[in-house]
Amino acid sequence: MNSDLSLEFLRVVEQAAIACAHTMGQGDRYKSDQVAVEAMRRVMDTVPIDGTIVIGEGERDEAPMLFIGEKVGSTHAKGAAGSRAVHVTEVDIAVDPLEGTNLCATGAANAIAVLAASERGGLLHAPDLYMEKLVVGPSSKDHVSFDAPVADNLKAIAGCLGRRVDDLVVIVLDRPRHEQLIADIRATGARIRLIGDGDLSAGIAAAVVGSGVHAVMGTGGAPEGVLTAAAMRCLNGEIFARLVVTKPEHETRCRAMGISDFKRVYRAKDLAPGRHIIFAATGVTDGSLMRGVRFFGDGIRTSSVIMQNDPHQIRFIDSIHVASTGNVKIRF
Repeated sequence: MNSDLSLEFLRVVEQAAIACAHTMGQGDRYKSDQVAVEAMRRVMDTVPIDGTIVIGEGERDEAPMLFIGEKVGSTHAKGAAGSRAVHVTEVDIAVDPLEGTNLCATGAANAIAVLAASERGGLLHAPDLYMEKLVVGPSSKDHVSFDAPVADNLKAIAGCLGRRVDDLVVIVLDRPRHEQLIADIRATGARIRLIGDGDLSAGIAAAVVGSGVHAVMGTGGAPEGVLTAAAMRCLNGEIFARLVVTKPEHETRCRAMGISDFKRVYRAKDLAPGRHIIFAATGVTDGSLMRGVRFFGDGIRTSSVIMQNDPHQIRFIDSIHVASTGNVKIRF
């Protein structure tokens, strides 16, 4: 993929974030998600790609826009002469127009608008099921094991970081299903940060030195797992994951997406195997890595991260979207 597409995808997540930020704190999670989806789709259709949504808002019957299999992007791009058609890149796209709908609705931290893109076949078509996950940073990714006891993994992470176990911070979704996991972590002396939503944001933080997050553990959505894997491919972190398949209908959904090994442990290169990956996210509410959308009289300010694995670069971008009025004042 042309690396210039990263700036195009930046526009997409910025506009989705701005749209749902207008609904922040209003208590209507469905409205927040709807406006984010509509804005993301509208801008996506201006990007010169032949795109296919492989992870989206749901199946066609459940989601009117950005459903799995939907085609997005312009059908062709004009050359400099205005008439010569140029090649349009075929791209698979995973989107979460608003990761953390409850966070946005309540004004809580770490809501983001996010997408990942790769060449065709570069992102796993994950069914909308739960997925067990372990996310760690670059220094410990080769020293943990998905099925090892919690205490062993935390000891390994601490050793890699030159810390004590009780210096570690582990993020876990605050859910009844994690009662035993939480007890196991606390038994080691490690600290826990329980979150209501947003395990994708947490996963990114675990791979960034200085974020204060050292691992993410627990069960969350499989689509978010693929987005996390795309970020890990760019950050040199790692996700270990396994689908939670407990019902015959779960098996049917997996087989429909070409998945037959229900016990397989996936890593980042399995979930996001593409050679060329772009990951883009914009903060909706203030978070550990990005500030939320800020409105002021003469415009809007956004905080974003754009990552690529080829060329390998990470960019934190602070944008001011200036209002089309005279005598504009730009604030620091």
